[in-house]
Amino acid sequence: MPPEKNLSPRAALLAVATAFAVGLLASLAIRPPGAIVQQTTSETAGAAREQVRWRLASTFTTNMPVIGNTMPEFIADLKAASDGAIQLELFEPGELVPPLEITESVKEAKIQAGFGWVGYDQGRIPASTLISAVPFGMEPMEFASWWYYGGGQALGEALYEEHNVHAELCSITGPETAGWFREPISSLEDFVGLKIRFAGLGGKVLQRIGASVTMIPGGETFQALEKGAIDATEFSLPVVDQMLGFGKVAKFNYFPGWHQPFSTGHLMVNLQIWNDLRPDTRDLIRIACRARVTSTLAESGATQGEVIKNFGAQGITAVTLSREILLALRDVATEVLDEEADKDEDFATILASQREFSEIYGYWKRIGYLPRDF
Repeated sequence: MPPEKNLSPRAALLAVATAFAVGLLASLAIRPPGAIVQQTTSETAGAAREQVRWRLASTFTTNMPVIGNTMPEFIADLKAASDGAIQLELFEPGELVPPLEITESVKEAKIQAGFGWVGYDQGRIPASTLISAVPFGMEPMEFASWWYYGGGQALGEALYEEHNVHAELCSITGPETAGWFREPISSLEDFVGLKIRFAGLGGKVLQRIGASVTMIPGGETFQALEKGAIDATEFSLPVVDQMLGFGKVAKFNYFPGWHQPFSTGHLMVNLQIWNDLRPDTRDLIRIACRARVTSTLAESGATQGEVIKNFGAQGITAVTLSREILLALRDVATEVLDEEADKDEDFATILASQREFSEIYGYWKRIGYLPRDF
């Protein structure tokens, strides 16, 4: 027997997904016509496969590393694994719908699907922030453990089903930076009156401290920073922020990303369209999203060091927030989380689940790994 060859991630996904799909498809009846989207069936490789043709809008431009290249790779994976039965057409931010209105557009079936950071739904769905990024919350692997094995997936999907959307976890990245600043930050008082672009619950924390917080899409942030409309900004990972050019204007890049220890991306599909899919098609989409979760987690960890290493040559200073500032921010973050839970039942339910899971996970986290100063 010849030795096994190492498979690429995409080839591995294709092999697993194809075997899974073929096994199921042989025993499933063909769906009747009249679906809400272009979904038919054809004979491919001896088995009937559901044909899916969707338009998919993204919050992030496809030239962005990690967060932007997620959907092109996801779409390519699905097309290959389904032998062309599932083909999604991807649109850049603003081509179909405004980048911060993807969820509403999916809900109303203006588009079949979208991809983005669901924390942008904070105004309409307060608990969305808990499944996108939580200040001083879980680390990426901890969140993945909660989502897949701690009840998070059921809670997150139920939250969006109330809004006629199926939300499928499709990426997880490591922590973001704590922001790019024109001037150094030495105390909480330095945030007072600061005009800053900041997202999610972290923005609420800085508002509580006295900052003037605004939310603008990532593609518009550099111009606002350059023209002085804002004094500081956060957006994403160092490798993404570098591409957007923040370091050309704001020379102080702060760490750690206390407001987003993890950051997720979700595939959002109109709920009726999702429910009308055959089970094997839904399973194939879920498999492809799990592959992206693994890939984005790995890529986000692999690509930051080189960027930070070269900060000095660009006149950028990487600064670690003092323990005093971090403790003060954590206290305010706890207040904000508790107040949001008091106002929204879904928020309270999901927050309680995360806190309970983290308490148990902590037994392993504290003793299962080498200490960071080892």
